[in-house]
Order: sequence, then C-alpha cells, then structure tokens
Amino acid sequence: MKKLRYYICLGLYYLIARHLPGSDTPYSLGSKRIRGFLCKRIFKRNGKNVNIEHGVYFASGRDIEIGDNSGLGLNCRVNGPLRIGNDVMIGPDVMIFTQNHRHDRLDIPMRLQTDPKKPVVIEDDVWIGARVIVLPGVTIHKGAIVGAGAVVTKDVPEYAIVGGNPAKVIKYRDGRNA
Repeated sequence: MKKLRYYICLGLYYLIARHLPGSDTPYSLGSKRIRGFLCKRIFKRNGKNVNIEHGVYFASGRDIEIGDNSGLGLNCRVNGPLRIGNDVMIGPDVMIFTQNHRHDRLDIPMRLQTDPKKPVVIEDDVWIGARVIVLPGVTIHKGAIVGAGAVVTKDVPEYAIVGGNPAKVIKYRDGRNA
C-alpha cells in the first residue's frame, strides 16, 4: 500500500503539481501546499515548512532528505542521494548531480561508463545562488554561501563565500582570511 501511495504521489507531482504556479505569485492557488503534501510522501525525509517551487525535477526522490525551512528554487534539477539541512535556500535553476561518467576506458563508449553515485550533502544555513552546479560527492558545510553561476567541484568550508568556475573561496562570513 505504501508503494502504491508513493507512485500515485510521484505521478501527481510530475503530471500536475510540478506545473502549478510559483508559490510567490498572487494566483498560486495553494501550489506550495500541494507540492509540499506530495513531496512529503515522495522524499526519504521532508521537514516542516519545505518549499518545492514550480518546475523542480528530482527523479524518483526516494533518496532525497530535506530539512525544516528549506527549499528548492524554480526549475531546480537535483538527484539523490542528496541530504539538505535546515534553513537552506537554493535559488532558481540550480543543478545538483550525484553521478558522473568515467572516460578512462577507450574500448567502451563513455555513455556506458557510469560511476557509482556519490552523495551530496548541504548542511544547515546554506545559501546557494541561481544557476549553481554542484558535482557528485560534494559537501557544502554549515553557513556557506555559493555565489550565482558557480560550479562547485569540491567541498565548501564552513561559513565560506565561494564563487566562480571552479568555485573558490572569496572570503569567510566569520572574519577568517581566505
């Protein structure tokens, strides 16, 4: 029965809820609550006051955990295993990948050389700007800010502000030197 409920909710999300208006529009008609209701039954863990915006794609959602007061911005594309902490802001068009392709063997096409999945972890109180790309196996530590358009290829330290491609530490929020 639980499996059936999961598939019904997943189908309703992708057929209807994903296409409902953004939650901040005057004509949203409760779309934030509808997406929240469905995602609570799709995700591995779903905290309180979670906002899944219009157009978010999360594949099966089975291995996604999202904490209290966190959200996925407009048109985000994320894959699990993914753990998002509490009070995390994720801007529009962010892409979080957990799997890549290998390219070391020349006798097999690259499309057939998939790497194992590597989980992405986003700790509490993180702000990820618009159009950020996060690659497999990355941890973005507590209190970090990732500037818009950054490509995060390695772990981001606590309270760091990073930006660029590849993302580099610009400064720290807690006064440390970069």
